[in-house]
Amino acid sequence: MNGVLTGIRVLDFGRYIAGPYCAELLSQFGADVIRIEKLSGSEDRYTTPVTEDGQGALFLQMNCNKRGITLNPTRPEGREVVKKLVATADVVLANLPPPTLVEMGIDYKSLKAIKEDIIFTTVSAFGSVGPYSDRLGFDGIGQAMSGAVHMGGFPGQPIKSYAPYVDFGTATSAALGTLVAIMARQQTGKGQVVEGALLRTALCYSNSLMIEQVLLDLNRTGTGNRAQNAGPGNIFNTKDGAVIIQVIGQPLFARWTKLVGADEWLDDPRFATDALRGENGAIISERAAAWCGERTTEQVLAECEAARVPSGPVLTAQQAYDDPHVQAMGVLNSIDYPGLAEAAPVAGTPVVLSETPGQITRRPPTLGEHTDEIMSEIGYSAQEIAELREKRII
Repeated sequence: MNGVLTGIRVLDFGRYIAGPYCAELLSQFGADVIRIEKLSGSEDRYTTPVTEDGQGALFLQMNCNKRGITLNPTRPEGREVVKKLVATADVVLANLPPPTLVEMGIDYKSLKAIKEDIIFTTVSAFGSVGPYSDRLGFDGIGQAMSGAVHMGGFPGQPIKSYAPYVDFGTATSAALGTLVAIMARQQTGKGQVVEGALLRTALCYSNSLMIEQVLLDLNRTGTGNRAQNAGPGNIFNTKDGAVIIQVIGQPLFARWTKLVGADEWLDDPRFATDALRGENGAIISERAAAWCGERTTEQVLAECEAARVPSGPVLTAQQAYDDPHVQAMGVLNSIDYPGLAEAAPVAGTPVVLSETPGQITRRPPTLGEHTDEIMSEIGYSAQEIAELREKRII
C-alpha cells in the first residue's frame, strides 16, 4: 500500500489498545507495521472473542494492514532476531513495563546501540516519572484518577465510560508524537523517545474540570448524564426509546425554549447564562423530559432538527451499524478473517484527508502468518528458520 508513510517500518510490540492502535493508525497511512507477538499470541488477540477458536474483536480492530510474526525475544536467539529487525526499522513501539523492555532488548538504550536514529514510542499507565511510574494500569484507572469518573456518575456511585477513550486517546496522541518525531528526524537526523501515558491523556481530556476546581473550589459531584455547565443537556426517555439533547449558548437556548413552549424562561434570571442553566439544570431537565415523553424518538428528532436544536438518538451497537448516516460516512470497512461467519465492520481512521487518506487494505494477520516472510527479509535461511521454530524461538 502506498501512502504518506510508505518506506517507514514500525515494529509493533504493543498489546491491548494503546500500543496496537497507535501502530494501526500509522499502518493506515502506509507504514510497514510488523506486529510481534508471543508464540501463543498476545493478550489482545483473544479479547472479546468472535471466532470459534477465540480470536477477538479487539484484535480485528487494531491490526489491519499489519504483518504478523511470533517471537520469543527473551531467549538469546530471539534477541538476535530483535536486533536484526531493529536494524531495518524506523520506529519501535511498545507498551510494556521497563524491566520487560530491558529483558527483550527493546529499551531505548539497547535500541539506540543498534540503530542510532531509531524512534522509540512507548506507552504506559503513569509515565516514566513520579511515584506511580512502575505501576500497571488500564484505561479505567486513568479515567478514575483524572476526576472524570467521579463526575460521570452520581454521589456514591461513580461511573466510568464504557468506551475506553483514555486508551484510544493515548494511542492517537502517540501516533501524532511519532509522526512529529519522524519529521524531526528528517530535519536533524536524530531519533528520540515518544512517551504516552494513560493518566496524562485522562488529565488532558478532563482538564477544564480541574482548572475550575482549583480556581473556584466548587467541589462538584456527579449528576449522571445531566450537564452542569449548560442546559438542557441530558438524556431523555421518549415513548419508544431515548434521545440526548444538548443546548449550549444563548441562541440555542432561545430556540429550545420556543420549541417546548417555555418562552418565559428567556427573562427568568435563573436561566440567564449557561452557568446558571447548569446550576438549575434539574428544573430544565424536568421540562425537557416531559416534552420528550409525549413524543416518539422520531418525532423528537424531527422537531429538534426543524428548530435547529442539537439532538441524537440513543442507539444500540446494532442500531448504530444499521444507521444510514453511519453507513454513508464510509468509516466502516468489511473485513474478512479466517473463522468469521461474515465480514467484520472494522472502523478506519477517524480523520479523513482529501488527498492522502488512510486506508485499510489488508485483514489482520493470523498468528505468526508472516513469520517466514519477515525472517527471510532480514537474512535468515529456510533451514535457520526451521531450526528456530523447532527451538520455539519463533
